[in-house]
Amino acid sequence: MSEMLPETPTSNTGPILRTALHDTLVGRLRDMIIEGNLAPGSKLHESQLGEQLGVSRTPLREAIKYLASEGLVELVPSRGAIVKRFSSKDVHDMIVVLKSLEELGGQLACTTATDQEIAKVRHLHDEMLRCYESGDRLRYYKLNQEIHTQICQIAHNAALSDMQALLQSRLKRIRFIGHEGAEKWAAAVAEHEEMITALEARDGKVLADVLGRHLLNAWERVKDSV
Repeated sequence: MSEMLPETPTSNTGPILRTALHDTLVGRLRDMIIEGNLAPGSKLHESQLGEQLGVSRTPLREAIKYLASEGLVELVPSRGAIVKRFSSKDVHDMIVVLKSLEELGGQLACTTATDQEIAKVRHLHDEMLRCYESGDRLRYYKLNQEIHTQICQIAHNAALSDMQALLQSRLKRIRFIGHEGAEKWAAAVAEHEEMITALEARDGKVLADVLGRHLLNAWERVKDSV
């Protein structure tokens, strides 16, 4: 069994420790779903997961409820928590909407973002490339998704960034399998190179075009797997 995670506060900073435990559990379970260790349609067995992760059922249930709010888990009466399984149409429909949101986000970001905000995206991009070169696929994927999130956030439109975040969270596993295979992964990296170039040039039209193509290509890369 893995090292026990803290469940009770040991000082006046107790609430921070509980928050850290919650965030750690959510992140661990999310990664297990993304990487396919918890497969779509599979039941989340609390006792088994609790033993594996070294935690009690109460924080585990809270983490599962949070993942349900993200759309990665379904809470099914009489069956419990099930890893969400999306149909091919579900995935396509979400990608179509996400494409429109990110195109708009890219256009707005090129006019509203500060130089410092664009530099932050560049930093994420460079770190992502290092993960690609070292073959760290999960870390690469997380940075990839953070870049998409940041581009929409620096558009400074809360409604847009909120909707983008919701759809992106539901597509996490699908987007992850879109990088399977050297050719698909290299193609995704090349598209991100185009993105950062357009963002730094503040060329909203080009960035929107690249983001739109990137999302369409993402569908092409995953459609045979869903």
